[in-house]
Amino acid sequence: MRTARSTFLARPALAALVMGIALGVAAPAFAQDQAAPAAEAQEAPPQEIVVTGQRAAQRAANLEKRDADNTVETLHANDVGKLPDQNVAEAIKRLPGLSVANDQGEGRYVIIRGIDPNLINVTLNGQTLPAPEPAGRQVKLDDLPSGMIQSVTVSKSLLASQDANAVGGEVNIKTKTGFDSRNPFFLDARGAIGRYDMNHKAPWELDGTLGGHSGDFGAVVSVNYSRRPIESENFQGSTAYTAAGAPDGNGLRDYNLIRTRLGVVGNFDWHPSDGVKLYLRTSYSKFQDHETRDQNRLAITTPTPGALKATGTILVRHREEDDNTKSATLGGEFDLGGGKLEASGGWTRAVKIDPIRSEFTFGTAKGAVFATLDSSTDPYTLVPSGTTAGIFDDPSKFSLTKFNYETRQASEDVWQGRVDYSHPIAIGDDSAIKFGAKYLERRKKNNQDKRNYKNGTLWTMTNVAYAADPNFYDGMFHFGQRIDYGAALAYTQANPGVIAIDNGTSLSDSLSSDYDVREKISAGYVMATLRFGALTLIPGVRVEHTDDDTRAKIVHTGSTLADGYNSHGENGYTDVFPGLNAKFEMAHNLFLRGAVTTSIGRPNYADLAPYITVDSTASPTAIALGNPDLKPYRAVNYDASIEYYPSPDTLFVAGFFHKDIDNPIYKTGNPVTNGTYAGVTYPSAFVTKPINVDSETLSGVEFNAQTQFTFLPGPLSGFGVSANFTHVWGHANGLPGRAGDLPLGFQSKNVGNVQLFYEKYGLAARLAFNYRSSYLDTLAGSAALDQFTDGNGQLDLHVSYQVIPAITLFGDAVNMTNAPWRRYIGTKPFLVEREQYGALLRGGVQLHF
Repeated sequence: MRTARSTFLARPALAALVMGIALGVAAPAFAQDQAAPAAEAQEAPPQEIVVTGQRAAQRAANLEKRDADNTVETLHANDVGKLPDQNVAEAIKRLPGLSVANDQGEGRYVIIRGIDPNLINVTLNGQTLPAPEPAGRQVKLDDLPSGMIQSVTVSKSLLASQDANAVGGEVNIKTKTGFDSRNPFFLDARGAIGRYDMNHKAPWELDGTLGGHSGDFGAVVSVNYSRRPIESENFQGSTAYTAAGAPDGNGLRDYNLIRTRLGVVGNFDWHPSDGVKLYLRTSYSKFQDHETRDQNRLAITTPTPGALKATGTILVRHREEDDNTKSATLGGEFDLGGGKLEASGGWTRAVKIDPIRSEFTFGTAKGAVFATLDSSTDPYTLVPSGTTAGIFDDPSKFSLTKFNYETRQASEDVWQGRVDYSHPIAIGDDSAIKFGAKYLERRKKNNQDKRNYKNGTLWTMTNVAYAADPNFYDGMFHFGQRIDYGAALAYTQANPGVIAIDNGTSLSDSLSSDYDVREKISAGYVMATLRFGALTLIPGVRVEHTDDDTRAKIVHTGSTLADGYNSHGENGYTDVFPGLNAKFEMAHNLFLRGAVTTSIGRPNYADLAPYITVDSTASPTAIALGNPDLKPYRAVNYDASIEYYPSPDTLFVAGFFHKDIDNPIYKTGNPVTNGTYAGVTYPSAFVTKPINVDSETLSGVEFNAQTQFTFLPGPLSGFGVSANFTHVWGHANGLPGRAGDLPLGFQSKNVGNVQLFYEKYGLAARLAFNYRSSYLDTLAGSAALDQFTDGNGQLDLHVSYQVIPAITLFGDAVNMTNAPWRRYIGTKPFLVEREQYGALLRGGVQLHF
């Protein structure tokens, strides 16, 4: 049912706060800072090689942060090259207040100030990026190689000209253009090869950028490719500990995968006159994972202390993932009527294809394994013992229990266009008014097909088993026999009687995740930049109207695999977003900055899909629902900071932020009597669905400092330090069935970075430590069952030497301390899983002409 509502995002005191805040800076020109790197190179002794590119990039980032109208953090291409970051998420996690959610030891989703990645807007060259993931709106930043970017700007407070769908903030990625360099022609190339400590295999990458400008035309073509043969070792703990603290089992999982990335950028500019600039921005990124996961595990069936009995299982999973994102944007800037008109439009498509996700499971008879538990080790040790001590080396004791074969495809198409016009106004000093409009239309689809099989005639693992490296976790565990996936698949094809289709679970798994969501967003805004000497005020208001049209499937006993979309939902709402950013220059290079802004967080697509899944075999009947009537998150955001820039290489920043968020979304389950679902009334059912709860709050403080010790004599002047720290606190409330305050998902209370660096005489070295504390990743019915990702600290090193201005040699050491990824349930001692990756060493050469 369509509902229309208009919401003014403002607390009663917001208008007074907006008019009362006067914090900020009137941004002076500082032309001398921009010219400083070039001047430094000219003044250096002829025989001395001076690294100016990295310092120039850092100075440019400092200048952008200081002169910005809102609270931002920036990162430039040369900054990315300072550290061994393999993708965009890895690069920006070193900025203040930012962390990442990891996959296989690499950053994947950006987290700003502890906010869920689904509530962060990611743009490429100013255009909203789609999300290939089926479940949410989070953009996979590990799809984008770090070598394809020119700069990244993270907005922590929003202007009215920016999309409001950014409770956490906005990440804007820019790619290089032909006019970004003062040289008419440039060529950059880089190659690197390395060695993983865990599997002794060699990752490598190549990238090159060719571009320049001639007269009115500019062009850039950039290509980046990397191939990484990754291994990780995972200890699977327990999610069901006894009252005495004993686990219900454990597992050993060995991941081996080939991960490749390809990034291609083609940017073209035409400036036919001083008042007309036209451009075409195109990009293509591709991410592939080919993974095999071998696993053995024990599940305790008789927990009697000293006489444990368990069931043994050996599994193999084969998974392939193929993601790609294509984008094309056509736009221009025009001097018109004494002001500037900017117009752009584009299309972007993100696709995630899993052509295969398949798993074979072989097990012993129930309770056939004697086991011994030792809780004194880290992780704990649970191993076969007695007469069954070597059971994982005897494949004849394991017979097929189940097999599945799954394919998945998700896609998101985004069409968007925007127009912005700014014009000077005769108020104060160099003031201006700006207004514009944007239209965005997206279509998100997900399709999953899965076939589940049970065991048929007896089939033991003997003819598909093989032995690989038995040592696991630095020799702490013995892995035993593994399953050859290819041989097992061939055996089922040659002997179809060994498996039997499980129609019930196959039907549910194939239909329940399918959806088709269409979303249309129309927006308009007006804002002013008012400068009065040292004071700058940027008031503005934005209006956005959202229309959702959703389709999904009903799954019950009468469903068939041929069913199309048979459940529909519609929703519509209009929101008004007032806001104010302000700056004040207290003294030379000492600024105050503040903002009160409003934003929105639209529900995830999978939650909006109106699916209905009925499991009549459960008692009571289990029913899972989507909710197309979900309200979006609505937030009021407060930011304040003091910033000091004593030199182009130095900054000191301290800030405070607070967010009041209404309508946060959580999944909940409740018993329902005489409820009607899909036309059927159930006397008793347990119903789960996503709902809006009351509110949540988030507060924090940030500190950022960096400086190079240029005041020291001779070689010592090359040393410097960069450090930032963010402390966050907050909670949610109002979840039915859960008493008290709720922890916020993805909220690390502490996030920090420390870099010690040296840059002089052609030598550049950076030792960097990145840390984030634990955060909630799975909310349960009680605090004792909540699951957390544990804190993580990683140490990396980058060293380079400029042989001649055109050639630089470099070396990297990544994850030098073998920092593990760890999860726990309730409190830290109750381990859910712990994964380790080992260190990576690599070296390479970079060319610049």
